Amino acid sequence: MSYSMSDLLQLVVSEGASDLHIRVGVPPVIRLHGILHRVEGPPLTPEDTEELMRSITSEEHIQHVRERGTTDFGFAFGEAARFRVSVFKERGNYGIVLRQIPNKLLTMEEIGLPPSVRELLYKPRGLILVTGPTGSGKTTTLASMLNVINEERDEVHIVTIEDPIEYYHKHKKAIVTQREIGVDVPNFAEALRRVLRMDPDVILVGEMRDLETIEAAITAAETGHLVFGTLHTTGAAKTIDRLVNAFPVNQQEQIRIQLSTVLQAVISQLLIPRVDKPGRVAVFEIMINTPSISALIRDNKTFRIQSDIQTGAKYGMVTLDSSLLERYMAGMIAREEVITKAQDPVSVQQKLQEIELGRAVGAEVPAGRS
Repeated sequence: MSYSMSDLLQLVVSEGASDLHIRVGVPPVIRLHGILHRVEGPPLTPEDTEELMRSITSEEHIQHVRERGTTDFGFAFGEAARFRVSVFKERGNYGIVLRQIPNKLLTMEEIGLPPSVRELLYKPRGLILVTGPTGSGKTTTLASMLNVINEERDEVHIVTIEDPIEYYHKHKKAIVTQREIGVDVPNFAEALRRVLRMDPDVILVGEMRDLETIEAAITAAETGHLVFGTLHTTGAAKTIDRLVNAFPVNQQEQIRIQLSTVLQAVISQLLIPRVDKPGRVAVFEIMINTPSISALIRDNKTFRIQSDIQTGAKYGMVTLDSSLLERYMAGMIAREEVITKAQDPVSVQQKLQEIELGRAVGAEVPAGRS
């Protein structure tokens, strides 16, 4: 065989790629700064992919693929890196996607989170949601937030429930218990049912993907725990609607009341390709729950939340559109990214025109007469 998994993973690490794709009929493919690149070499055969898969996959996980068609697990590549691995069947062959998990935790400042988010980490209880599409850096943001709690808050017990565990947290000021779905506990709902017996202060729920998990997370937040969770939504209003709509209609009013008191913040993020240097930069929408927003959640008026975020800068709130414009003005991202990712493209285009007009006028002012 012309490829070894060790060489391919070394390439991913040395290039700083985010993902490695292994599929029959094409050479291995790496994703670098959001763009897929083929590795030079012959296309992979069914035998190649099976051999590459077997070199990193346990018998137990191979059995999972045979029975269910797919399996996920975490995998350490020596000291160099950790990977989140997805092995699956497609057209009768094996396929693999490996996502690189950086070893070094980024600080909140490196990620670009404002100081208002750091203040949330000292709350004694409540629900903090980090949302965004797949691959938007939610796991990285959560890991850096937990790391702040671990380093700065005295003697708390952090329990994480993950599928699979991505970042390993050492015990610092806190005690950290990390439970992996399918290894330590069968599913999120079961893990959350048991977690309150483990005397936790802070709980991370890797994914709030079903009614039972959402319900258990809200209950944990109500009973005096700080709970972090993720959802694949963009924007605070959509996130709240998604949580409420997970429940039967006759329970929705009750859930709105619970959420209005228990929710601390919704942090939505996207990763945008940079134009100033290789890599991607995060943009955020940050909603902090104020008495006004709490009333909007309770009264089922989530469509008005956006205007509260726009006027809530003094509470540390940020709109996605202002975050996009800020990154554009700093020369980090392209103009078309601002327009395509904006929540209100019309007003963003107006602002862009004002900025560009201002720049043009500024350029015409003779030196020394600004």
